[in-house]
Amino acid sequence: MNSSAEIQAILALADGTIFRGVSIGSLGHRVGEVVFNTAMTGYQEILTDPSYARQLVTLTYPHIGNTGTNSEDSESGNTHKVWAEGLIIRDATMATSNFRNSQSLSDYLQTHDTVAIAEIDTRQLTRLLRDKGAQNGCIMTASNGETISRDDEQQAIKLAQEFAGIKGMDLAKECCTKENFEWTAGTWDLSDTLLNRDAPGSHDSGTGGFFKQLGTHIDSKYNVVAYDFGSKTNILRMLVDRGCHVTVVPAQTPIADVLAMNPDGIFLSNGPGDPAACDYAIDAVRHIITETNIPTFGICLGHQLIGLASGASTIKMKTGHHGANHPVQDLATETVMITSQNHGFAVDEDTLPDNVKSTHRSLFDGTNQGIELTDKPVFSFQGHPEASPGPHDAAPLFDKFAEMMAAAKS
Repeated sequence: MNSSAEIQAILALADGTIFRGVSIGSLGHRVGEVVFNTAMTGYQEILTDPSYARQLVTLTYPHIGNTGTNSEDSESGNTHKVWAEGLIIRDATMATSNFRNSQSLSDYLQTHDTVAIAEIDTRQLTRLLRDKGAQNGCIMTASNGETISRDDEQQAIKLAQEFAGIKGMDLAKECCTKENFEWTAGTWDLSDTLLNRDAPGSHDSGTGGFFKQLGTHIDSKYNVVAYDFGSKTNILRMLVDRGCHVTVVPAQTPIADVLAMNPDGIFLSNGPGDPAACDYAIDAVRHIITETNIPTFGICLGHQLIGLASGASTIKMKTGHHGANHPVQDLATETVMITSQNHGFAVDEDTLPDNVKSTHRSLFDGTNQGIELTDKPVFSFQGHPEASPGPHDAAPLFDKFAEMMAAAKS
């Protein structure tokens, strides 16, 4: 980065700790819960994941921005919205080199009005968060050409301390779609563009990128209604790949409206915030469980909502799970999958009722990673099986959902 163009920035934590660095995004300030993510790649997916709403994300991998950004890797649908409140990194790479790149990370952050700070000791910050737990924080930048003053630092600390925190916060209704929509696109497949970049069909007209879209012309076998609590786009694509016609509905959609669509299956998406605060969603899921036999699959927040609707409790975790290298064990087969994780709350396994069994467990800290009802076709998974760290270890969970719908229709 050109030192003459550098703008000072700070990260202030609620405990009074100050980290000094430089701005690589928009000017201004943002507050949120500071968490760390251990993934080595996928920074654009992280930034656009709605589950990161109201969070300032620290990336533990030091060199960020090497591959730039593009129009395909957004997980927030056609809006391409950055949901993370801010980004914290060690080193913003000067060179961007990738044939899919369309915009540098710094330009991307400014385009999407996202504050970001670089050139801080992210190892020290990660140790602090690991030992003390996730903290509220504030990223503040200096006005162009000015420096951060002592008063600025005190103001940033005050803003961090005044942030209400994620616990008790219902963010699902803020991050969901505002109206129903149909989703018909399948997953992307990287074509042989290095050899055939100008060949007919090598560019997808909808994105200007270098992917071939699979699944769009798959005959729909199952009518699936997906509750959107902040869903990642690739989840919807993977449902389509398995023959699902997906209707996405807002988080607060009455269950009567969903049942009127005669779904073969109901999907409960990921999302941000405290699951216990989503009373409307808990009530809807409880109705699904007690009054219907519709196959139901939940991911992340959807998993936690199934737990709460079944009578279990959820807990706020010390640091949460954020990364792409988390080992999770299938308790039935004892096999281990490498998973992508992004959550700050967990289902308390000790509170599961008799008709709910634990199916998966984290090998990092022993927290619950999956449940299944023994008397209903309902199951869920805490991690993100639509991501590809394993690369496809957890993808069969989508197959299981399709198999359950097939069995219910037979």
